[in-house]
Amino acid sequence: MKGWTDLFDWQVDRASQVPIFRQIYLQTRSAILSRTFAPGAKLPSTRELCTRLGVARASVVSAYEQLFAEGYLSGKIGSGSYISSDLPEAIDRGPRDGGKRSAIRVRRAPVRRCVFHEFADPASQSDDRPFNTGRTLVDARTVDSWRRITNRALRSLGPSHLGYSDPCGLVELRTELCEYLRAARAVRCDPDQIFVTTGAQQAIDIAIRVLLRPGDQVLVEDPGYPLTFGALVAAGIKPRPVPVDAHGMDVGTAIRLAPRAVAAVVTPSHQFPKGVVLSMARRLELLGWAREAGAWIIEDDYASEYRYSGRPLASLQGLDDGERVIYAGTLNKTLFPGLRVGYAVVPRSLIRFFIGARCLIDRQSATLQQTVLAEFMRQGYLAAHIRRMRLVYRTQRDLLVREITTRLGASLAIEVPNQGMYLVASFLRPDVSDTDIERGARANGVVVRAMSSFFKRAHPQRGLLLGFSGYPPQLMVPAVARLAGVIGGRREPPRPVS
Repeated sequence: MKGWTDLFDWQVDRASQVPIFRQIYLQTRSAILSRTFAPGAKLPSTRELCTRLGVARASVVSAYEQLFAEGYLSGKIGSGSYISSDLPEAIDRGPRDGGKRSAIRVRRAPVRRCVFHEFADPASQSDDRPFNTGRTLVDARTVDSWRRITNRALRSLGPSHLGYSDPCGLVELRTELCEYLRAARAVRCDPDQIFVTTGAQQAIDIAIRVLLRPGDQVLVEDPGYPLTFGALVAAGIKPRPVPVDAHGMDVGTAIRLAPRAVAAVVTPSHQFPKGVVLSMARRLELLGWAREAGAWIIEDDYASEYRYSGRPLASLQGLDDGERVIYAGTLNKTLFPGLRVGYAVVPRSLIRFFIGARCLIDRQSATLQQTVLAEFMRQGYLAAHIRRMRLVYRTQRDLLVREITTRLGASLAIEVPNQGMYLVASFLRPDVSDTDIERGARANGVVVRAMSSFFKRAHPQRGLLLGFSGYPPQLMVPAVARLAGVIGGRREPPRPVS
């Protein structure tokens, strides 16, 4: 089987004093030493290479023979030539800029680079051990429906999937999303106001690019979502943390703290990480501020689908008469994170700007995935999936609450959440370090997130975030036992599942 070596750009300079065979030898050896050619990769045959270069086959044979003799190649000329698999790692020949590279290394990194470095560990997000957040479950019915629709889409692969399409997303998906958001979240929109993104984070990132300039002040929740804070800082924006209480962001305090703010980013339906709901009075106050100040509100509605008692409060966007709200949501937490589909609902005055920004970023989302999702929604499978998962997640929430109360009731207090995919457990003793517990739990196979790490200026609450949506009982029960051992300073054996 041929490898990527077929794509290498071999070249010969007939005007050079270096013989042709030597030029081929030097190019190939350099590609091997730099690991451009991977160990075990197959080289083109001597006939193929001499035809491509327009040189005598003898020149290629001579170059290959020299590489064989020096141990760079294995195999046999005529039956296949391969890069030797026992060569050492790529050779670091050091800087070729007279030592300037070392000077660059000691220079202080710009603020933006420091922000990127902070989020450069994807392993924490991909860790699937209990009780990491953002995890989902899909049952056999969802998997079967998704597979059948995907197979049909692949069989009918057509021009719409093979070329460029609308940067806003396929109209079929935008239409389904529009109907869904109107019914489920009271969002006021038409399909042409919806932009399909890879998730809520990309929707927020585009909004930041379109609405804000470096140096602008933006109201953010404190505590709040680290990726939103990081995206603002990386764009040169100045976040102004605003305290969050039992009624959500303190809007009155926000206006006093940052009278020059031009935007606010909020999670009104399920504040991250506290889980509280922004009260109606504060919603109206925030909308009034945006209207009077000519400011913008970015509404991150990241987990609105999973509410376990009562009807969810309507979206902030649905109350907006001044078209000052950009609504961002995701289906990655509704279905599965690997889906990579989210959306933004934008005021009509911003549509062209969002189109331009999307074209500059990555042009469009994958059309095949959009086609599958649109059909999945059209046939009612998404609504059915949400109904089933609400029951599953509520059962898992109740199990986790019961286990923590039984094993850790003397250490942790839990306010049972009515919505979302995680719960907050607060330490009853003020001298407990939640960051130490987070590290100790991870070392014992349990992933929890320290509540205090989400605070910027407000007095930090010490507790743990525990995701319950992605873990069946047989994983959750022994994980709570291990967590109890960490908090209690001892290792407890897993309790059998009844």
